[in-house]
Amino acid sequence: MKLASLKAGGRDGTLVVVSRDLSRARAVPGIARTLQAALDDWDVAEPALEAVYRGLNDDPAAGEPFDPALAASPLPRAYQWADGSAYVNHVELVRKARGAEMPPSFWTDPLMYQGCSDGFLGPTDPIPAVTEAWGVDFEAEIAVVTGDVPMGVPAAAAGGHIRLLMLVNDVSLRNLIPAELGKGFGFFQSKPASSFSPVAVTPDELGAAWDGGRVNRPLVTRLNGQLFGTPDAGVDMTFDFPTLLAHAAKTRHLAAGSIVGSGTVSNKLDGGPGKPVGEGGVGYSCLAELRTIETIESGAPKTPFLRFGDRVRIELFDETGASVFGAIDQEVVRYEGP
Repeated sequence: MKLASLKAGGRDGTLVVVSRDLSRARAVPGIARTLQAALDDWDVAEPALEAVYRGLNDDPAAGEPFDPALAASPLPRAYQWADGSAYVNHVELVRKARGAEMPPSFWTDPLMYQGCSDGFLGPTDPIPAVTEAWGVDFEAEIAVVTGDVPMGVPAAAAGGHIRLLMLVNDVSLRNLIPAELGKGFGFFQSKPASSFSPVAVTPDELGAAWDGGRVNRPLVTRLNGQLFGTPDAGVDMTFDFPTLLAHAAKTRHLAAGSIVGSGTVSNKLDGGPGKPVGEGGVGYSCLAELRTIETIESGAPKTPFLRFGDRVRIELFDETGASVFGAIDQEVVRYEGP
């Protein structure tokens, strides 16, 4: 099943069921007006939404045209957005870029930060930035949306609380990160609003690509129309989603509608750092990794961070070449202030 939220309808949008081919949608006010409402009463809402989904797929004339440009994030705001760093290769590379050591515990204990969740960018909304000097970067990721998760849930049971999956662009302001982390109190200003894919999907939509903990498909990123990265999200994922959920719920309950991210998808090559697509590698899911590789090879980065007018597109395709979640497709624009 595929679900989206249209921007019309207030801060939390209007829930619609979207056809498998992403061409048509139907509002379902009689079931739930918002995705959060559906998640709050999932046992009742899910079978009713599934029936609408089957109807959309069975009848090519059913529903209205679905336009991703009219879509908000599937959850336009959420009670919680916690982003992990499941691909430890990425953590190792970006820490190396800022001269930080890699503690051995990072391979056994997940990193996680609590991000901005009171308002997300829509999948085609521009990325607003005050200045290019802050080092604007994209981070292509996958996230899960939960039902209610009890405190202390073990990883072996946590997967049963996953309701939906989405793609993420976790926008980062790289040049603000070192000083902010140097204070010893975590990300804040360096992590502005993230954006999510046009639709959220139930795990069964991924078929065999979903193994209960990982999405085993390439995550495709294009920068200004050029292929930038195709790392496989199921490869080099040190901590799977049930492990991340158990980590997040160690000391607290997670409310239905909580979002937990994978962190930047990153693959190694022959046991070492990856290579750009043009050099026979699978590329990267953020600019910071490429800049680190450039620094390792030549002593300094050559690729700039995002500039005004740059466009990022993030998408995941099934084995037939069909887009599963729709595309995050965003341009970086200058923020002129309130």
